[in-house]
Amino acid sequence: MEYRPLGRTGVSVSQMCLGAMMFGAFGNSDHDDAVRIIHRALDAGINFIDTADGYSHGESEQILGAALAGGRRENVVLAVKFGPPFDQDPNHRGASRRWIVEGVEGSLRRLRTDWIDLYQVGVPDPRTDLDETLGALTDLVRAGKIRSFGASKVPASQIVEAQWTADRRGHGRFRTEQPPYSLLTRAIEYDLLSTCQRHGMGVMAYSPLAGGWLSGKYRKGREVSGPGSAARLRRGPDRFNAAAPANAAKLDAADALGALADEAGLTLVQMAVAFAVRHPAVTSTIIGPRTMEHLEGYLAADGIELTTDVLDRIDAIVPPGVTVDIADNMWEIGTDALDVANRRR
Repeated sequence: MEYRPLGRTGVSVSQMCLGAMMFGAFGNSDHDDAVRIIHRALDAGINFIDTADGYSHGESEQILGAALAGGRRENVVLAVKFGPPFDQDPNHRGASRRWIVEGVEGSLRRLRTDWIDLYQVGVPDPRTDLDETLGALTDLVRAGKIRSFGASKVPASQIVEAQWTADRRGHGRFRTEQPPYSLLTRAIEYDLLSTCQRHGMGVMAYSPLAGGWLSGKYRKGREVSGPGSAARLRRGPDRFNAAAPANAAKLDAADALGALADEAGLTLVQMAVAFAVRHPAVTSTIIGPRTMEHLEGYLAADGIELTTDVLDRIDAIVPPGVTVDIADNMWEIGTDALDVANRRR
């Protein structure tokens, strides 16, 4: 397993980051099985784990807390996101000082740890002044609750604004960004990745399998049964309806990419993970297994190098900077300028 600098934090992390969204009610509700998967990932050399307080309403954190007990915590770089609604309380969400201070205590308790290595604003919060968010996170660093902090789904312009605000206000800086990135979702290549490089930020790319479309089961001539996890089913059946125009385009691309992987002697999972993890600006790619079989499929990508010919043929199927289905950029979460109300006069 290759290890890389996490931005300019001085911390080294594995090129694959174990994503814990599928541990708990959203995916695998068998706690013992989830712990076995976590231990297998650690034994394979993964030292980087990403979770969120909202994953199965804190259950993912509880599972991780149990898995990292007994001395394993010290060797793990633990990343936690906050921001999406945690429960029905209107103040248990967002990036206000009130919720940051309260939310981190809940995560520390569920994770059975005294500190979080990387605390991330999971979604941009337009209701809260950025100065307040950065100030509260900086105070958590000074208190020893967290080591550094980052963001997720933030457009390049807001990354620059956050760097400027931190400099002018004397706050700590966002050290990482967590965007979606895959063979089908390449918009961040246009500006975001180069912006992160210029500011020395680590990049944790999530959804390298594009929500399952690059798992290998979405091929022409096969019946598409849809996702196996409750988390993906919650997004709505149309996201996996092969007859929908955007999904039909993804199916065409996934089928072509699958054929290319076959020619290269790889599984589509191997090619997809190797592609995402090898971009010069990407620190680590977040893999999100629900089963041990899923994890082994991801781990099989370790050490895979894509040839120039394969990369050129990938570009011919999905060009650089292009996302097949614009909704997969998650811009509806991070960029409210694209809301219908903000695009109509």
